[in-house]
Amino acid sequence: MQDNSQITLQGIPAAPGIAQGPALVYVQRELEVPQYVVSPDDRFGEVARFESAILRTREQISRLRTDVAQRLGENEANIFEAHLLVLEDPALIEETIREQSAIGLNIEAAFQRVVRRYVEAFSQLDDDFIKERVTDIRDVARRLMQNMLGTQPSAQSPAGDAPRIVVAEDLSPSDTAAMEKDGVLAFVTDMGSRTSHAVIMARSMGIPAVVGLHNAVSQIPNGSELIVDGFEGTVVVNPAEETRTRYGRLIQRRKELQRKYESIATLSSLTADKKPFILQANIGGPEDVAAVRKSGAEGVGLYRTENLFIRTDSMPDEQTQFEEYRKVLESLAPLPVTVRTLDLGGDKSTSQYRFSGEEANPFMGFRAIRYCLENPEVFKQQLRAILRASAHGKAKIMFPMISSVEEMAKARAILEEAKGELRHRGQRFDEHMEVGAMIEVPSAALIVDLLAEHCDFFSIGTNDLVQYTIAIDRVNERVAGMYEPMHPAILRLLDMIFKQAKAKNKPVSVCGEIAGETLYAPLLLGLGAHALSASAALLPEVKYFVRHMRMDAMEKVAKEIVTQPTAQATRAMLKKALFSQLTDLENHPDDVVR
Repeated sequence: MQDNSQITLQGIPAAPGIAQGPALVYVQRELEVPQYVVSPDDRFGEVARFESAILRTREQISRLRTDVAQRLGENEANIFEAHLLVLEDPALIEETIREQSAIGLNIEAAFQRVVRRYVEAFSQLDDDFIKERVTDIRDVARRLMQNMLGTQPSAQSPAGDAPRIVVAEDLSPSDTAAMEKDGVLAFVTDMGSRTSHAVIMARSMGIPAVVGLHNAVSQIPNGSELIVDGFEGTVVVNPAEETRTRYGRLIQRRKELQRKYESIATLSSLTADKKPFILQANIGGPEDVAAVRKSGAEGVGLYRTENLFIRTDSMPDEQTQFEEYRKVLESLAPLPVTVRTLDLGGDKSTSQYRFSGEEANPFMGFRAIRYCLENPEVFKQQLRAILRASAHGKAKIMFPMISSVEEMAKARAILEEAKGELRHRGQRFDEHMEVGAMIEVPSAALIVDLLAEHCDFFSIGTNDLVQYTIAIDRVNERVAGMYEPMHPAILRLLDMIFKQAKAKNKPVSVCGEIAGETLYAPLLLGLGAHALSASAALLPEVKYFVRHMRMDAMEKVAKEIVTQPTAQATRAMLKKALFSQLTDLENHPDDVVR
């Protein structure tokens, strides 16, 4: 690209926001790994260097995890648990030692050969979850190699002296964690998906990102002017004056709107026709409580208890769990907190629960409630801890990935056993605590009327429900662009869930990602959602828009939406309905909701 004419590249919108600024093309250089012959007498010395480097790498990753937890939260810090799992993989360690003995070269050369075999093998597997984690393997391997070579291990942060838009083939979690938010305007990558680890961190940092461009590094010159639209997945290279003006206006308008959103965060949740609605927050632990309070949330709709299991080196005992849950409940009282029981497996694993490496399809495998029902003592330990904590605040409990009435009945039976054990101990708990099920798989969605006999409430996990219903693996880069919450099948399924639950007089909340999206939240309320639960940072914006809409209008639109043949038609209808009621957004409402 020799001239300065405008070029538009299209990728996958990964993290919302718009940024304008100079490009910093980041190409991470391959480490120069020496190769030299090592005598048999020095073999044990090579192994000792390898083991020492592993220890140093573990310490560095642990420090990085702690830093990310403090800056961004536990959900983002858990990304580095995957790195520790790679580092502690006995197969990788043993194969490296055998390789060194077999080839008679230095340990760095042996490790490089083994890692290359791993990366090549994993890249060719049919398991798309493992393919997605190749970036983690490369990240850990580079850090470990630096420690063996005695060079200064770092994340090689691409951030420059002045704020830039980082353009790269790919970004590792370490790259992203090393960046200061003020030094990076946006991310643009050739590889990646909406659920890659670097993207998850970008969203938490509030940095726009577009991924899956395939040819950005080759087409974008270093220092060229870019506009990155994280809503539409568009990257404009050398934007024309007209384009600059349009996006400049949009950026300014969004800053003004953000101030409006924050100004109404603590106001009542009432629609324009004075109908109440409920907004709650999703959290991972006590560290998120302050954000919940600041957001104006009316409680917690999803407390991910697995985060405690992921961040500890050993199984947390009942007392450890109780103390953590009590801290959350006491801090938020009298607001209600819906506690989800252990949901490990799929894209969440720990050194104690290595599900993903043992199963061909971990998302449909031995995870969540399935693991708990097969391990009743582990399950009861957690249930007792939650029950005990319920004496210190308003708690509700829900079971993840329920797929049948039998599973729900078994879970409730074990809960009753846990209650009996606490009564025998003489320990207090809320005898009337509500119990619910997450609707995440189509089988559960189709039998809501039957599950209602065993539930006090339901919570829809749209992330998994979309994935399982339209057979789209949301961590698979090749089909990530097909992940569509507004697919007509999803809308009809949601409509059916709400109607069946209403007939049984059971409230239904939504805790998936779309509950926090401005365009979709009014639709969910119109379909019949009793409450919406999302990241605390998103709630003020959702509240602002819903406060400007009439409930009767949302219900009317919802009835029409479920008849639409395509997601595109649905989105267009939603925008029209939303904009028609936003009288204070001047003349360009389409610049606000993308």
